[in-house]
Amino acid sequence: MVQLYNLHPFGSQRVVPCKQEPAHFCCGRDVLFVASAAASCRVEVFAVRDQGRCEPLGSFATLGPVLRMAHSEAGDYLVTIEEKSKATFLRAYMNWRCMSAGSSRVCVRMVGHKMEESYGETLKEQMSIVEMPLSDPPLCISCCPVNGDLLVGCKNKLVMFCLKYLVINQNLTVLDFERSLILHIDNLIPAEVAFCAGHIAITTELDVLILKLELVQQSADGTEQCAHGVSTLEKPVDGGPSTHTLQLELDEFIICQKPVELLGEESKLCEIPVTLESTELPTEDTKHFQVQYLLFRRFTPDQSPFGFCEETKLHSVQLLPVYQTAHEETGSKRELLSLFCFFSLPHVGYLYSVGKLVELISTYQYSEKSEQAVLTPQFLHVITSENLQCFTVRCSAAAARDEDPYIDTTAKACPPVALDVCTLRMQLFIGPRAICHFKNHIILLTKANTEDITERRKPTRRMLSRKADSIKSRTNSESEPGWNLYIINTVSTIQLYREMVDYSRTYENVKTESCIHLLSEAHLLVRAAIMDPSFLKSDEKEELLRAFRESCAALGDCYSRFDTKDYHLALPYYRMSGLSTTEVLKRLVSEGDEIQTYERGFIFYLTHSLNEDLNEELSKESANKVLQIFYLADPVQLPNILCSPCMRNVCPLTAVKYLQKVENIMPSVVLTLTKAFMALKMGDLTMYEHEMDSYKETILACGFIGQPKLLRQHKKGIVTPTEFAVHLKEMQPGLLVAATVALHENSKIELEEADTFFKMLSSNSENAIPQLLVDFWEALLVVCSQEEILQELLLRVTSQYVWRISNKQLPETKPLKTTEDLINSCNHFGLIFPWVTSIMSVGSQSDQDYHEDISKLQSLLCSQSINIASVLPVLEPLTEAGNVGLTIHVLCSTRLGKYEEAIDQLLKSCPDAAVLYAQHELKDDNRAVWWNKLLPELCKRTRLAGNDCPVLISSLKAETLSVVATELELRDFLSLLPEDGTAAFFLPHLLHCSQKKQLT
Repeated sequence: MVQLYNLHPFGSQRVVPCKQEPAHFCCGRDVLFVASAAASCRVEVFAVRDQGRCEPLGSFATLGPVLRMAHSEAGDYLVTIEEKSKATFLRAYMNWRCMSAGSSRVCVRMVGHKMEESYGETLKEQMSIVEMPLSDPPLCISCCPVNGDLLVGCKNKLVMFCLKYLVINQNLTVLDFERSLILHIDNLIPAEVAFCAGHIAITTELDVLILKLELVQQSADGTEQCAHGVSTLEKPVDGGPSTHTLQLELDEFIICQKPVELLGEESKLCEIPVTLESTELPTEDTKHFQVQYLLFRRFTPDQSPFGFCEETKLHSVQLLPVYQTAHEETGSKRELLSLFCFFSLPHVGYLYSVGKLVELISTYQYSEKSEQAVLTPQFLHVITSENLQCFTVRCSAAAARDEDPYIDTTAKACPPVALDVCTLRMQLFIGPRAICHFKNHIILLTKANTEDITERRKPTRRMLSRKADSIKSRTNSESEPGWNLYIINTVSTIQLYREMVDYSRTYENVKTESCIHLLSEAHLLVRAAIMDPSFLKSDEKEELLRAFRESCAALGDCYSRFDTKDYHLALPYYRMSGLSTTEVLKRLVSEGDEIQTYERGFIFYLTHSLNEDLNEELSKESANKVLQIFYLADPVQLPNILCSPCMRNVCPLTAVKYLQKVENIMPSVVLTLTKAFMALKMGDLTMYEHEMDSYKETILACGFIGQPKLLRQHKKGIVTPTEFAVHLKEMQPGLLVAATVALHENSKIELEEADTFFKMLSSNSENAIPQLLVDFWEALLVVCSQEEILQELLLRVTSQYVWRISNKQLPETKPLKTTEDLINSCNHFGLIFPWVTSIMSVGSQSDQDYHEDISKLQSLLCSQSINIASVLPVLEPLTEAGNVGLTIHVLCSTRLGKYEEAIDQLLKSCPDAAVLYAQHELKDDNRAVWWNKLLPELCKRTRLAGNDCPVLISSLKAETLSVVATELELRDFLSLLPEDGTAAFFLPHLLHCSQKKQLT
């Protein structure tokens, strides 16, 4: 793997025309602040224009020499730590831009000072200096880039000032601070702090501690509850020695503690207690915080790979926010996505993700001792004694996964976070001392030793070219000639991206991994630029998007052409590139090259692309080329490929030729079906019949499971039957239905999808149900085992039978199965009861026309499978349908346990069937209905009808009295007989009842 790419991230450089030697400097939104090292105690301000041109905006005096300084983009203020008379002061400079308008008025006020409206009006035209007194000397400062809050590090504590926007009147808003929180940290003297979105990073000489301030919600009972459910540590952890006890006061010994790395919850064990003290005036909106420990790391002086170094200490701690990718609909509003923390030892730098997950992302090994480093979303810039070095970073790769945890799929991908870091450039400078960065500029302070000055004045290749005006300003400097402040313009993302891509080509045929690595670097470079909040307003927006797609295509090419373990990434990168399959083929397939070999990545991409239901159709030439590629590389895939919608234009004769060659080696039913499909496309019915006769129909039906696209394909999201399905519908509908059932049972087609499929095959109106679909439902009932689908199918077939019977509508094709077939093969269709047959035997001729639907409906209701309560609304249209309606009514009443109601319906409409019904239904627990209901009803109706109703008399005499006499005691039987009855009529049954008693 190549570790150093000699690319050119640094463009032109200019010398900042400072009047005094800089001691400290920092960058604003579009300006550079330079604090003088001389006794003049001033800060010079320069506007930074295109290509790094610096124009003096003015300067202002400070109280004393500046020890630390920082600028906040939120609020646009400069904060400094200044020294005077051996005392340090914390000051914030507001409204400093009025200097450029020529105003020299300055207002000095204390933090929190209440400003009257009349006094506030004068603030429009003058710079305002806010004094922030502290009980302990300030040691370090940091401004939050998200909200502009200020964090000040003092011995054993951190003080947080919240930025406030005070509305004086409609035309004037003034900035101020409020001391809101103090973090007491025992036995800790911060060397540097970093502050961002409630996250705090603190370094001492050899320790790093990262904390997160979390809002605590006040519950109804007044107790505090953590908004995120994370516990805090406000007291030292018991059971171990404190940091203080470990620092033995022995002059002759140096005590070095063991190196430690504690991540997440484990970092509580660092034994550094943090106590919070709120200093805000309590109000309803007062925020309550608690601390979550994220990371603790302790180093020892001998952890340098270059051996023991007395100057080993941490430097350059930084928290880097990465924001949600900007979208047109949301505008450019920044929303924090990920947070990263960087800190460095002299020879090693460490980059951690501290957002959703705390983990070490990258470790940076420097070639020589570092002086300072600065992290950006795209690069890490490090200065050593003679170099400005540029390293790649993995922030955009980690942030992309925070934004979309499912990014590593077949649809999208991103280079891994663990990708090796590399050096893009090592630019020689004499005596680099300090560095900072903003936008596309690096500000670099160099200071040569006395013996280097002569050498430095000689022409040398070490320095980047300087502009004439810069040389002139350098000559006029009033300071000694040993220092310079450079503003180096980093090249645009697009320019560096192009260079990376060009450079990657040198490794294409030599070092595959290096080529992929460099293209991945180019991809991450562009991805980071797209995630920048200013992306939407960028002049390079369209060019960046185009470069992003290009980089995806280039990575797709690499994973397709090279034999790598990650060959599967060809698919997501090609998809992200927006290239069509035809365009990918043109990139990778050489014209006329018959011996070209194809790597796994390319085959993987083609297989997935062609197996998915895309709307793209390959040309005849491209389709035939794909056919050849798979015949050579993966012949088993040929049936899948030929059934792809993309391959509609393939030559069927060529396809059959390849399939026959494969079949000679690996015969299968899917291959045979595919050959039959191609034969249909050619119109060769003889070949088609020959192939279809090779297997039994049941095996052919199962064969479609291996390749459902032989029957149906998707076009623009709609299920479309193939020519094969259309032919089967006409010639072998049974096979088509059996195949669709097999597909459903193997989860290859959903029920609704099958409905659409059969409706499109039959070309009926949208709401009409074709008979072939009913055949499918009936066939599916035979094999279906899922209760939910079963009830849905029963409801569907019932609805269709009822619709046809009530609308006197015959099916357009002959049903594949008769009622007898269904009763014999499916337990959801029951034997039709004798009393139902009896009722139907006296039906009208019109009922005979729909006999099959009627008998199927009755058979369903005679079984125990269907849920009667759910189908009652469906059966409503048949209530007045003569004998058919009667059978339906009585069957439903019986299934619902309403036997007496059923007997009433039968005696009223078809008394002939009443006894048959009773014999079949009134058994066991329902036997008592004979004498409690049927006997009294028959007697009552016979009395009313007299001898004019022989059916009732026959029913009473032949069956009912016989059953009652057999079942009841003589006394009970007598009590049931009517008082006005003819004795001779009942005497034989009374005799039978009394004889039964004597026998027992």
